[in-house]
Amino acid sequence: MKLVRQSLSSPYFTSLATVALLVVMFALGSFAYTGFFSLQVVLNLLIDNAFLLVIAIGMTFVILSGGIDLSVGSVLALTTMISAYLLQSWHWPPLLVIACVLLIGSAFGALMGALIHFFKLQAFIVTLAGMFLARGLCYLISINSITIDQPLYVTLSQARIGIFGAFVSPSVVIAMLMLALAIYIAHYTRFGRAVYAIGGNEQSALLMGLAVGRTKVMVYAFSGFCAALAGVLFSFYMLSGYGLHAQGTELDAIAAVVIGGTLLTGGYGYVAGTLTGVLILGLIQTLIAFDGTLSSWWTKIVIGVLLFVFCMAQRLMSLGAAGSASATPATTPAAAAA
Repeated sequence: MKLVRQSLSSPYFTSLATVALLVVMFALGSFAYTGFFSLQVVLNLLIDNAFLLVIAIGMTFVILSGGIDLSVGSVLALTTMISAYLLQSWHWPPLLVIACVLLIGSAFGALMGALIHFFKLQAFIVTLAGMFLARGLCYLISINSITIDQPLYVTLSQARIGIFGAFVSPSVVIAMLMLALAIYIAHYTRFGRAVYAIGGNEQSALLMGLAVGRTKVMVYAFSGFCAALAGVLFSFYMLSGYGLHAQGTELDAIAAVVIGGTLLTGGYGYVAGTLTGVLILGLIQTLIAFDGTLSSWWTKIVIGVLLFVFCMAQRLMSLGAAGSASATPATTPAAAAA
């Protein structure tokens, strides 16, 4: 029991469990299906989920700070609509369009962060309102899908970058660069340490003199930026803007973050773990596709079961840590008396 308690209270428990699950799932798929064990299958997971990885990176920072952001899927859709409209109707230069939508996404997130902090509103309610607002703005632009045929977007959509006989898309390169930047920000900057401190205990962070308000606004601004960047990558992937794009993506992002080992209560987690969570979600879809006999709805069922399991693991980890902490004061006086 002591070994189990120590394992559950280990800060690496959920992260190691996630990596182990990914390895086991890939091994089972390799034994069960011909052609599954290949580098291209792994890279296809990244190609198909590059936008989800970027959006989950922003969600990781929000959850680490003790918040939640339900607007990211709608911001992604709004980004595709604005991009398509500016490219096809106004014929703006593509780089200017990308800069514009990234700025809009960041400002949208910063506004929600300011409302949450300065008006002491619940993040769930504010970002829920943001979700409806962004999705509604999509239909003010157009109720129909807008096809993107701008040459740069088409080129980036069709481009392939060779890796050891396999290939990835430019979106994967952008997503991995974003992941590396996020890891550096989270673990090697003052801002990252402030995010962890606020998620652990906001009142303690205030007493420590941390800029809680500024940090929370920046966290949601970063989440909005990531959602907009994911929208740009999704535009490359789909070559269209549509108000129905990315419905439910915010829930997939939350699932990837939790499965990746970040605590929903905030204050603990690794940005790199989010990559593992995204790969697991993609691997579930790939296994179902290789099987060929199962409905795509089994993806949601399996993800739901995994979420329950990882939430229970997080709870057991918290109880294990609490048990270890309570045992320490009890043994110290006895040892001193001896």
